[in-house]
Amino acid sequence: MSSQVWWWLARASGLVAWCVVTAGIVWGLTLASKVVRRRKIPAWLLDLHRYLGTLSLVFIAVHLGALVADSYVAFGWRELFVPMASTWQPGAVTWGIVAFYLLLLIQISSWMMRRLPRGVWHAIHLSSFALLATATVHGVLAGADRGEPMVQFGALAGITIVVMLTIFRVLNRGEDAAGSGTTAERLERLAARSRPGAKAA
Repeated sequence: MSSQVWWWLARASGLVAWCVVTAGIVWGLTLASKVVRRRKIPAWLLDLHRYLGTLSLVFIAVHLGALVADSYVAFGWRELFVPMASTWQPGAVTWGIVAFYLLLLIQISSWMMRRLPRGVWHAIHLSSFALLATATVHGVLAGADRGEPMVQFGALAGITIVVMLTIFRVLNRGEDAAGSGTTAERLERLAARSRPGAKAA
């Protein structure tokens, strides 16, 4: 197989992974706000947030595997998982490594949500903003497609939506805390009300 195929796959999977991570954050912010709190929505839409996190890990795995298979830059497992170990743009690669570890931490906590203290779960999920920031810096510094207008527009649009939803969430935090409890508790109540046969709270 041509080495260019692996390079294209690495580039494409990296971009898709960023988009999926951003979509997961957007959907999480939407669920946590009163935008959907008062509406009865299907349970599968609530599961979509967790699914997007898992899907982002899949694309990251493809991204890393393609980098190892590509012959343009010699990437081994050490260069991909140890910060500053890469001889090719070590700073840019380190941003990606940090983003990967943050994503892994967030996703594991998502799978273990019912077993973790609410405060711990919430603190870990706040690092989603750090994840988006580090992944974006990695893409800006190391991405081969960072100069493409469509990539720049997509990144700007995604970040703008996240910022707007975050501002909306912060402005309504007092009202939400007074009547709805923690984000995790609201999501669990939404899931319970969305199940067939569930009674309204």
